[in-house]
Amino acid sequence: MGALSSEAWTVTARWVFPVDRPPLERGVVVVKAEKIVAVEPHGRLTPDLDLGDAAVLPGLVNAHTHLDLSGMRGLAPPTPDFTDWLKQVIAYRRLRTPEQVQNDIRTGLAECLRFGTTLLGDISGDGGSWNALADVSLRAVVFRELIGLTPERAGTAWPNLRLWLDERKAGPTRRAGVSPHSPYSVNSSLFRHAARAGCPVAVHLAESAAEMELLESRTGPLVPFLQELGVWHPQALAPSVNWVLWQTARASPLLYAHGNYLRPDAPLPRNATIVYCPRTHAAFSHPPHPFREFLARGVRIAVGTDSLASNPDLDVLAEIRFLHRLYPDVPGAVLLRMATLTGAEALGWADEAGSLTPGKSADFAVVPLPDRDDEPHRLLLDSDVPVCRVLFRGRWVFTS
Repeated sequence: MGALSSEAWTVTARWVFPVDRPPLERGVVVVKAEKIVAVEPHGRLTPDLDLGDAAVLPGLVNAHTHLDLSGMRGLAPPTPDFTDWLKQVIAYRRLRTPEQVQNDIRTGLAECLRFGTTLLGDISGDGGSWNALADVSLRAVVFRELIGLTPERAGTAWPNLRLWLDERKAGPTRRAGVSPHSPYSVNSSLFRHAARAGCPVAVHLAESAAEMELLESRTGPLVPFLQELGVWHPQALAPSVNWVLWQTARASPLLYAHGNYLRPDAPLPRNATIVYCPRTHAAFSHPPHPFREFLARGVRIAVGTDSLASNPDLDVLAEIRFLHRLYPDVPGAVLLRMATLTGAEALGWADEAGSLTPGKSADFAVVPLPDRDDEPHRLLLDSDVPVCRVLFRGRWVFTS
């Protein structure tokens, strides 16, 4: 979509959002090869490319998704009955061939890029997105899912996971991680193993009321669900949410997906990030998420879309626009950071991505802006106009 030039070139637009500092009206970004070499205020440089009435953002970061479920769009609409939805997801996965799963992953990757995502955290059932990411214009942490509640399943799950990790070496656009799926699906011993694996760790935690009831009293709808699967083993469950926080604390990077039912005073490890998936949260009719209380505590909050099994699309910008409408008291700068730099920090990639900072990768998302005067973040967030161009490592990789 565009040749990579060894010469420096410059781009401007109505607003440039570095994210690590305030927006620059008619700011100019200087790119050389794959890197940003300068971000200058208006008037210092003559731009080579003027994108007009648009915003230039860092490439967006989707800190939590499931690419292998990209074929489920609209097939299992979320309801308050979380276990019924889980059954539909499991049934879908069991029917997919390896070729169909790979097609689903490629579909999801193309959609992510089209919506301006240049870095993502993918929870991968069998690690299948690792190979698909080799030739795609974005970065990712592939968290291979770790599932096994009974001692027998846990005893085979960890060696298989460890072998998979050992065979995947980090590169310029891919890193391998592990995702002990959830306290209701993982033997408590596996949280300790994962935390000591020396790689990024992501855990679905405090996602549903059913999960909380199971951990607190060993009752609720997840009991018959696990019994039907033939894996009910109450002695293997984690004692509590706080116990999971404690057991996983040494992992870094460390992500807790959802956190819908976490207490605002939960003892979160200092290196942890909560990944909030706003539209999926709303689709399941959960009570209000405590993300504002966590932000007030200084806890890192990133944004994810979750999968197309629970969301209409993989548009991270749509997630923060949804939050902007729902919580107009949250500053737009905070929301944009959640979808960019905080996500890069969460995934361990902040040295390369997440902000328009000299020395970082030249990754942009370009978004048309409405023709009116307003505070720049409101111009961006009060609109429904999608990303129109994407730059990755100094090359235009998507143009609508």
